[in-house]
Amino acid sequence: MGNNLAQSQSGKLRTVVTTDGEIDDVDTFLRYLLYTNEFDTEGLIYSSSMWHWKGDEKGTKFTSEMEMTRNIYGEDLTNLRWPGTNWIQELLTEYKKVHPNLLLHDTNYPSSEELLAVVKVGNIDFEGEMEQRTEGSELIAQKLLDDDPREIFLQAWGGTNTIARALKSIEEDHSKTKNWKDIKEKVSRKAIIYTIMDQDATYKNYIGPNWPEIRVFYNANQFWCFAYPWKKVVPKSQQPYLEGSFMGPNIINNHGPLLKKYYAYGDGQKQEGDPNHFEGDISKIANTDRGSFSKYDFISEGDSPAFLHLVDVGLDNYSDPSRGGWSGRFVQSEENPFKYEDGKASADFNPESGEMDPRYPQTRWIKAMQLDFAARADWCVKPFDEANHPPKIRISEGNTLSVKAGEELTIHFSASDPDDHKVAFSAWCYAEAGDGAVQIESQEASAKIKIPANAEQGAKYHIIVEGTDTGFPALTRYQRVILEVTSGKD
Repeated sequence: MGNNLAQSQSGKLRTVVTTDGEIDDVDTFLRYLLYTNEFDTEGLIYSSSMWHWKGDEKGTKFTSEMEMTRNIYGEDLTNLRWPGTNWIQELLTEYKKVHPNLLLHDTNYPSSEELLAVVKVGNIDFEGEMEQRTEGSELIAQKLLDDDPREIFLQAWGGTNTIARALKSIEEDHSKTKNWKDIKEKVSRKAIIYTIMDQDATYKNYIGPNWPEIRVFYNANQFWCFAYPWKKVVPKSQQPYLEGSFMGPNIINNHGPLLKKYYAYGDGQKQEGDPNHFEGDISKIANTDRGSFSKYDFISEGDSPAFLHLVDVGLDNYSDPSRGGWSGRFVQSEENPFKYEDGKASADFNPESGEMDPRYPQTRWIKAMQLDFAARADWCVKPFDEANHPPKIRISEGNTLSVKAGEELTIHFSASDPDDHKVAFSAWCYAEAGDGAVQIESQEASAKIKIPANAEQGAKYHIIVEGTDTGFPALTRYQRVILEVTSGKD
């Protein structure tokens, strides 16, 4: 069977990654590389954070602005657990070795040379440092000002300081020109920042006050299920897909030189520049404050939700993160309509705990995400015909339907699978993403839906249609159907 997965370059989402190089950033980057066929990577930029900075090599003492950092590491610091500015290039050397095989599965995978060309050093000397113009900040500024009409999705895996420096440079260079209003509006429309917590204070101190109309997706709660304390927050049904019995054979081992670099518990690896790193030592991981771990158990990919927001699996949540998807679910801030946040207001009902859970909008997808990762690990070493590839789901009636209160309707779905695997369907109502629940009866290739008799005009109900193929690893894709009530209760 030939490869039918190639896509046109036109219309791809553009993204820039900023990273502080923590061990979870490295693992996030390894997964990221296997998804680079899905978007245009226009910058890979070393930056700093409250956890990692280089220092200025002059012995300058530094006190963190973040209380958590001061409590852990003290008041008087010069550098902090700095992993250097070579690890991205080193991993791209390994990526180059598997790239020919990845091309068998999708010709859109960029070459290692293309990715190396956009590796830059940003603002790294100290936490929150944004005084200097750097190669990394200048690259971001140039992308925000160029004539390409596509948005720039700025991922902050560490602090937002290099992004802040880029915006500050634009302000310094253009704020006194006659076109400043237009330039500021253009940049504000073009930039989207996805940040994992506040890992420095530059959003609070500079970006928010000076660029209030830049959209920000702020993940401060959901990412923990994909980070170090995952055993405490991930539902028991999802945890096997993060354990060594899955990670070892399906992702890390026998999947080529790139994935052999993936950090896992007890694997014997040591991160350069981090004297506190103990995860690779099997003798130290049996009982920790994070839980008890076994060899090849998942450590952390706390930043993966940022780039997973760019992966189109059919959930149609890129422009509206309140809909929820593999990157989590966010609600619009009451104080700032351009900021989307997570927390109690964005919680989903967790059927295992029987409670509203602010992490469940992320954890509900872990099985599907891990199986997808495992399939792409296979793409590193297997020919097309021996690996699995995701199906594509279609809704006969379309994805947005007008309905009336009390109406009964049926939607029909189908799938095409590049490997000719059978696809099994299910349909469910994502009540939290819309205006509540509807009665739904999922059948083999259709779903019967009954709109509540008391539905208000303008209410929207979200139906998620899942299609999972019978290959291995089994892969799931989706379509979201939004039912809008145009005639409410009398």
